[in-house]
Amino acid sequence: MDIYKKQSFAETFKVYFDRRMIKILLLGAISGFPWVIIGSSLSLWLKEDGLSRSTIGWAGLIFAVYAFNYLWAPIIDRIRIPWLTAKVGHRRGWIITMQTIILISLVCWSLINPTVNLALVISIGLIIAIASATQDITVDALRIEQIGEHEGKSMQAGAAMAVVGWWTGYKLGGVVALNAAEFFQQAGFENYWQTTFLVLGIVIIACNIGLLFVNEPQPTDRKESQRLTDKMIQDKLGSPNLVTKIIAWLTGTVIGPVISFFKKNGFNIAIAILGFVFLFKIGEAFLGRMSVIFYKEIGFTKSDIALYSKGLGWITTVIFTLLGGLFAIRSGVIKAMFVSGILMASTNLLFSILAWYGKSELLFAIAVIFDDMAAAFATVAFVAFISMLVDRTYTATQYALLASIGTAGRTTLAASSGALVDWLNGDWGIFFILTAVMVIPSLIFLYMIKDKLKLND
Repeated sequence: MDIYKKQSFAETFKVYFDRRMIKILLLGAISGFPWVIIGSSLSLWLKEDGLSRSTIGWAGLIFAVYAFNYLWAPIIDRIRIPWLTAKVGHRRGWIITMQTIILISLVCWSLINPTVNLALVISIGLIIAIASATQDITVDALRIEQIGEHEGKSMQAGAAMAVVGWWTGYKLGGVVALNAAEFFQQAGFENYWQTTFLVLGIVIIACNIGLLFVNEPQPTDRKESQRLTDKMIQDKLGSPNLVTKIIAWLTGTVIGPVISFFKKNGFNIAIAILGFVFLFKIGEAFLGRMSVIFYKEIGFTKSDIALYSKGLGWITTVIFTLLGGLFAIRSGVIKAMFVSGILMASTNLLFSILAWYGKSELLFAIAVIFDDMAAAFATVAFVAFISMLVDRTYTATQYALLASIGTAGRTTLAASSGALVDWLNGDWGIFFILTAVMVIPSLIFLYMIKDKLKLND
């Protein structure tokens, strides 16, 4: 009789010392940094130029492109960038191209006054969001392809490192952005945010240099599977000719990943998965969209926000993301999803206490620490969950589809966050209570399907 000995905590932790985890950490940072640009930085830039909460909230609709990047994910799975793909690889070629677009956009922002050219500012922000969302498709695919399909523990550890990387790019990028803006403002620069965007451009260049140290696997199975799918569709269309070849390629590229997902899970389970993914992080998104505005209105300076929300928050996020990864490995990703959902709802209530009490650095620190702890657990469990659902034949497309559906809930609905605060007459306490309640429907969906899921673990 075989006796199974459960790994100790220390033995489980060794999975993080895999050299692939450092590369995944960097990929996560590359993915997270653009959110600083179109999130915290853009929001404060508009706030300090006198725009209303509602306007800032609706400006956040540019994040909605993340909800639809799956529409062009099939193209990114198949199309190679001329010259660049041959030099650095398929995935890395796409990432470098999108990073270049973001860099050019930052230079354009540095030349614009938002009060005079708001439409242009938002348009450039939209370009950054599209480039970032496109980049995320191939970053996630490259991250998943660093690990074997059935290395369940490594996949969950990789998810944790990806989340650490994302929050590193987002939090430390926020520290750079906020402190740079504060420095230039105190130094007497009239257009201090515009100058800050040039500093952020330097970070983009550093990310591109780091990307060259991430090796790109060259899987032949994916190309062969895609070719067989195209051939199967072409055979059903009849005699082979140029038209049937084009139709087969387009159908296999766009429809193949969706058919694969529904075939693997069954229609009812697939729909329930999509419902859960859509709803899981809505409350967190409502809180996140308005958090910087809340901090500013309650009396905290940009330096305070950088220290507590970004600096301290980053340390908390790194620690609890790694612990969250270990928890997911030892208890299972489904249990981790339930625990993290409950934690997210509970910690949002701490911001209600801060709102009713008033400015308090102690309460601010407590709220940020526990909120980041919950967000870390939730994000690593969520990333591991959808990473285990994808078919390696369509890595980029299926992950983008699931991730973008999750983003759809966070961006489209959360765009009304500023309007909700205004409708509540600025009652931030009630607003944060509502964000806590928003997690409940997603947990109901997860409970319905928890025993019927087919995960690659």
